[in-house]
Amino acid sequence: MAVERRKDSKRRVLKEGEYERPNGTYEFRWRDKTGRRRTVYGKTLEDLREKETDVLRDMLDGINPDSKNMTINDLYCRWKQVKRGLKVNTFTNYCYMYEQFVEPDFGNTKIDDLRKSDVRAFYNYLAETRGLKVSTVDSVHTVLHQVLELGVEDEYMRFNPSDGALKELKKARERDIMKRRALTVKEQEVFENYLALTPEYQHWQPIFMVMLYTGMRVGEVTGLRWCDLDMENEAISVNHTLVYFDRRRAGEETCGFAVNLPKTKAGERTIPMLPIVKEMFRMERQYQKENNLVCKSKIDGYTDFIFINRFGNVQHQGTLNKALKRIIRDCNFKQLDKMGLTLPPFSCHYLRHTFTTRMCEAGVNIKAMQEILGHADAETTMNIYADATKELKQMEMKSLGEYFDGLKEKQSGERKYVCNPLGARKR
Repeated sequence: MAVERRKDSKRRVLKEGEYERPNGTYEFRWRDKTGRRRTVYGKTLEDLREKETDVLRDMLDGINPDSKNMTINDLYCRWKQVKRGLKVNTFTNYCYMYEQFVEPDFGNTKIDDLRKSDVRAFYNYLAETRGLKVSTVDSVHTVLHQVLELGVEDEYMRFNPSDGALKELKKARERDIMKRRALTVKEQEVFENYLALTPEYQHWQPIFMVMLYTGMRVGEVTGLRWCDLDMENEAISVNHTLVYFDRRRAGEETCGFAVNLPKTKAGERTIPMLPIVKEMFRMERQYQKENNLVCKSKIDGYTDFIFINRFGNVQHQGTLNKALKRIIRDCNFKQLDKMGLTLPPFSCHYLRHTFTTRMCEAGVNIKAMQEILGHADAETTMNIYADATKELKQMEMKSLGEYFDGLKEKQSGERKYVCNPLGARKR
């Protein structure tokens, strides 16, 4: 005996799990892989069956049904609970970037409705409407990508919609970004001479010269201790870095310093001490002795820092960059008075880039450069190597031209010898 199939009020046969509701709308019921009962609704049977198709596809792909109501902010809360392996300041910086720029508006987007174009539009909004630099948008992308990747891992999403979302914005903004460049040899000479000959700024000479002749990152220099120096063997041990971050997000009451280990094994290294660097350390020691300066900072068990301020505390990167601005300003005033070369605006990190460029110009082995700079791979070093100064490129091309001219002269002489082997009189 045939079983009569259920039908709706329009005499249409309903599939298993489909029901017509008293108000004329429809619903589809099923159980997920955990046995939990689920339901979707549709105003019409056609609308309901479109949703059924989505349900079936999600079931086949293993997508969690809870994703329908989950927002990006919900994923972020889960990410905060499970994320491990980051340094405290890195984690707090990630949280700051998300909560400052994503959470208030874009974070309320349901992940089920999220598309690649939505993420790209959000990044464009940050850059064009909010006026953020591309580097800042990149920082936002770093944490947002991790949050959405967790959604993929937990089977709430099929793919990460932020994959490649920043590529076009970076490309479009490349021409607008001032590329960091090294000081030229002449600019470096002006900077060094002004530091050495200006009493007002001579106390800044040791720290900036150490940066300029070691290529150390600013956090590595400010975190140096006297015990990290081997003056006899002329070597500097780089085994930690000093960072400043908002400790309130880590559960403490204030902003402050912390000591971090290098991010990679390559960051832990020994740098040979050039004679000028050795002299700068001696000058700093003598300056502190004459002014009765003693290190009072103790950070995560580290103390006896080399570069301290007049209060005996470690130097802050912001303070160093402000000092550089004043030095550049006053130096340029003096240079303009005598119609001399002026300095471009630059920060502490430009000194590292300048040191790298000088090594390129000197023909230092690329592997040695990688180890001195603390790069994890040679590709990073090669990118900087390829970006050597314009003057160096011109010199190299001039040398190449002279080499080709020499070859032509040599070949011309050989042809004359072949054509006139016996030294016959020329016509």
